[in-house]
Amino acid sequence: MHERLANLLGAASLAVTDLVLDAATGSGRVSASGAAALIVLSDAPELGVTELGRRVGLTQSAAARMVDGLQTAGLAERRGREGRAVHVRLTPAGEDTVRDMLTARGAPLAGVLSVLDEDERETFTLLLAKLLARLYEEIGDAEVMCRLCDRRCCTDGAVCPVGQAERDAGAA
Repeated sequence: MHERLANLLGAASLAVTDLVLDAATGSGRVSASGAAALIVLSDAPELGVTELGRRVGLTQSAAARMVDGLQTAGLAERRGREGRAVHVRLTPAGEDTVRDMLTARGAPLAGVLSVLDEDERETFTLLLAKLLARLYEEIGDAEVMCRLCDRRCCTDGAVCPVGQAERDAGAA
């Protein structure tokens, strides 16, 4: 039975990932890494190119090329240097694009969850929080795990389970 559950989780995870990436990248007209970079920058303005790349899973040179593309599209801009680090921030058009992407990302997720009644949603929320805390133990980086998250909705009146797992790991 455990193998079936794991298989179902894997299939559901991939399907949800496909829906989220299709919505976010289609709305923003950017690549998956570009969408993640814009969302990361919306919560962490003025990141250096190297750190931005790390958070979205790119090498420094790939991150620099991605930022070039975002800059050409008018969604992000390079700012002054701090030592060797070049900082990146969203333009007003980039901020609008992030809002559009998060809205587009939320629509298929809401659709998927609509099959659950309120009690099932509450139970599923608790189970997902537990799974995310366990996943943090594997991945060990909240910034990477939450690179496509709408952080405001996750922390509005609640504690982010990934952030809590990170704090718990730091206290240990």
